[in-house]
Amino acid sequence: MATFAKPENALKRAEELINVGQKQDALQALHDLITSKRYRAWQKTHEKIMFKYIELCVEMRRGRFAKDGLIQYRIICQQVNVNSLEEVIKYFMDLSTKKAELARSQAQALEEALDVDDLEADKRPEDLMLSYVSGEKGKDRSDRELVTPWFKFLWETYRTVLEILRNNSKLMALYADTAHRAFQFCKQYKRTTEFRRLCEIIRNHLANLNKYRDQRDRPDLTAPESLHFYLDTRFEQLKVATELELWQEAFRSVEDIYGLTSMVKKMPKSSLMAVYYAKLTEIFWISSSHLYHAYAWFKLFLLQKSFNKNLNQKDLQLIASSVLLAALSAPPYDHLKTASHLELEHEKERNLRMYNLIGFNIDTKLETREVLSRSSLLADLVSKGVMTYVTQEVKDLYHILENEFLPLDLASKVQPLLAKISKLGGKLSSASSVPEVQLSHYVPALEKVATLRLLQQVSQVYQSMKVETLSKMVPFFDFPAVERISVDAVKHSFIAMKIDHMKGAIIFGDLGFESDILQDHLSVLAVNLNTSRSMIYPSQPKASKLSAMLPSLADIVDKEHKKLLARKSIIEKRKEEQERHLLEMEREEETKRLKLQKKTEETEQKRLATEFEERKRQRILREMEERTRQEALEFINDVVGKRTKKKGKKPPILEGENVTKQTLMELALQEQVRERQEMEKKMQKLIKTMDHFERAKREEAAPLIEAAFQNRLAEEKVLHEYEQKREVERSQSRHEEDLKEKNRLARVMEHKREFEERVVRRREVEYARLRAEREERLSQVLKARKEERDMKRKMLYYLRTEEERLTRLREEEEAQKRLEAERRKKEEAERRAKLDEIAERQRKREQELKERERLRKEAILRGTPIDAPTKRLSSDLPGSGAAAPAAAAPAVATAPSESTTGGGKYLPKFRRGGAAVAAAPSESTTGSGKYVPKFRRGGAAVAAAPAGDKWRPSFGGGGARPSKFSR
Repeated sequence: MATFAKPENALKRAEELINVGQKQDALQALHDLITSKRYRAWQKTHEKIMFKYIELCVEMRRGRFAKDGLIQYRIICQQVNVNSLEEVIKYFMDLSTKKAELARSQAQALEEALDVDDLEADKRPEDLMLSYVSGEKGKDRSDRELVTPWFKFLWETYRTVLEILRNNSKLMALYADTAHRAFQFCKQYKRTTEFRRLCEIIRNHLANLNKYRDQRDRPDLTAPESLHFYLDTRFEQLKVATELELWQEAFRSVEDIYGLTSMVKKMPKSSLMAVYYAKLTEIFWISSSHLYHAYAWFKLFLLQKSFNKNLNQKDLQLIASSVLLAALSAPPYDHLKTASHLELEHEKERNLRMYNLIGFNIDTKLETREVLSRSSLLADLVSKGVMTYVTQEVKDLYHILENEFLPLDLASKVQPLLAKISKLGGKLSSASSVPEVQLSHYVPALEKVATLRLLQQVSQVYQSMKVETLSKMVPFFDFPAVERISVDAVKHSFIAMKIDHMKGAIIFGDLGFESDILQDHLSVLAVNLNTSRSMIYPSQPKASKLSAMLPSLADIVDKEHKKLLARKSIIEKRKEEQERHLLEMEREEETKRLKLQKKTEETEQKRLATEFEERKRQRILREMEERTRQEALEFINDVVGKRTKKKGKKPPILEGENVTKQTLMELALQEQVRERQEMEKKMQKLIKTMDHFERAKREEAAPLIEAAFQNRLAEEKVLHEYEQKREVERSQSRHEEDLKEKNRLARVMEHKREFEERVVRRREVEYARLRAEREERLSQVLKARKEERDMKRKMLYYLRTEEERLTRLREEEEAQKRLEAERRKKEEAERRAKLDEIAERQRKREQELKERERLRKEAILRGTPIDAPTKRLSSDLPGSGAAAPAAAAPAVATAPSESTTGGGKYLPKFRRGGAAVAAAPSESTTGSGKYVPKFRRGGAAVAAAPAGDKWRPSFGGGGARPSKFSR
């Protein structure tokens, strides 16, 4: 790590390294300087160093270095000059954005460039091969090589900046601006994954901000400026999420906005709330939540009507028509009639949550299914006066679907109205938060609702109907679509019907299962039996009571007339009550509007008062600075003036705009330093003079001090002798007084000794008793400990002996197993050696047989008679002299193992001469077939027999065993 005397030296060193192409070393040098604790005092040079450092990081795409450097620079300038950090971060983001845009433009230029050698050829062969191998086009490859790294670095830049600024109250504006730029980046390049991560990052920042409330520079969410930045960021997040069609993320953004407003308990501006409800309508429409969509439209209409005075009549008419159509598009039945208890609880929580998001305050004790319903919404639309702004087509459609009973003509009356409604819509004025309203996208939902109303009304009139008739009555859908709609309606208990496809008929009515009918079969039987009994035994007709009723008929008519009058008066009262309620509602709305206007005026007055206070504070600060400057000027004039008056010079005149407080203070400091230097020179001169003066005084005072010392010594000697004499006299007087006291106390010595003896005897007895008790207690403790030690020693001895016995048994077993294993191993080795020896002999025997067979075959091929050597051997007996071995040698060398004589008899080896006998095996037989031991054989045979051969019996006699190779 290089050390520099000044930060400027590090910057110069980095520029030198950059000029020679060593950018990595230059970056490392600047990084070491920024992270060093030696240069923590902020200077203007630090900002220049950070600009160069950021340039190197962006050029080399070193995001980690950039993050570390910015964190260290934040530590340096957080409390001194936070604006410098803001400038560096803005420069960092701008440079990263420019690099990414430059890479993108280069990739586009590279793609659009005419880079072909043959104008008649479509593509080069290498391009075709590369596209087939990689599976990507040239633009994809150029984007991956040029654009993707810079986009990754730009995304990392946004994340780094947000991480650095997440809990800095002084840079909230920069944090919001960075978040907006990141949102625009995701929107421009369709980066949905990065957008989700960005939303999660901002959400975690807010959660950590609420979790750790003891941070020093933590932003205050209750402050209007901080709340404005946070809400503005969330609304931008909501807009981008809807534009990217990330509806789940958009809904989470809505929840973030609601959570933020609930946290600070302050509602945003009406313009932002209009955007909020406009986005809610889109989210609920995409999620097919038509009822919530209608409620959001209703809130948006009330908000636009109350706070947006720039809307014209046409815009209000379109918005009101959208509200009513959205309410009519909701299904006319409840989805939870057949739901379980757990589903109902979940739905209740969901309704409360949606109510909070939409902005309705309801009582949690009420059943949310009763409050959040299509009928209650339509009643609210009527009571709030929305119907007065609706177009005539939409109003007619509402009356047909909700108020009229037209089972046969419902579809024919609704279809032309839907055709007219589909053509309504258009762009609204610039004052509205909703740029465009198109009523045509409500047509499919309205067709479904009209079909449901038709089925409901038909089921009330008909018991059965043909499928073809119903298909003609519903021109919106074909019959399979109508069947799907009816199945859903039957499932939610909206209508009761059954489709018989075999008969091609539709049966309406409560068609339960057979088990439902059998539940009350006893009551049906009782009713039938009662009917039969009344038919068999008819009851006697009773006398007519018309004569009794005629006198009271006038009273009955009078009572009915009074009832009608009372009902009429009640209806009138209800109308008056409703009108009074409407007036009160309007009065309340007017009161709310006035309160809001008053609140807005108060806010404006507070803002003006704040601005006035700020201007006043700035004026006071300027006056204080001017006063401080004037005091410094007076001080310097006073200091310099006194000094110049002493020297007889004129004081300097400091005037003009360039004379600042800093300049005056520097001049005053210079004057003070100059005066201090002059004062030091005077003090040095005075010290030297005082030194000479003090030395002269001491030389003169030395003999006087010596004489005074001698006089003082003589005086102290006389005083010492006097004090010594007085001490002796005092000691003698004290001794005499002590003797008198001793004689006076000698009379009580006998009583003292008796008391001492009595006390000592009593204490000895007590001591003996306590000692005996202690010894008894100690003896018991020692006895118990001895017994415990003996028991423990016995137990240890038993455990040790038992362990030794078990160890000895284990060792004996292991030794026995080891001996047994060695014995088995030795037996196995011997058996294996015998088998190897037998196998070796067998192999030698087979090799010898193969050699003999080969010789025999060669003899046959040469034409040599097979029995010629045999005749020669049979004619040469062992006793024929010295010529027998010589004549028998070639015969033995070439004769096969099974030789026969001229008469076809087997000739054993011991009968084939001396050489044959010398080479014969140890198993030899005599001519009579008996075994001949080694010591009875000839010298040559004994000498040639192998030493290690064992005896094997041979077949002798005249009848020899024929060999398997003999013919």
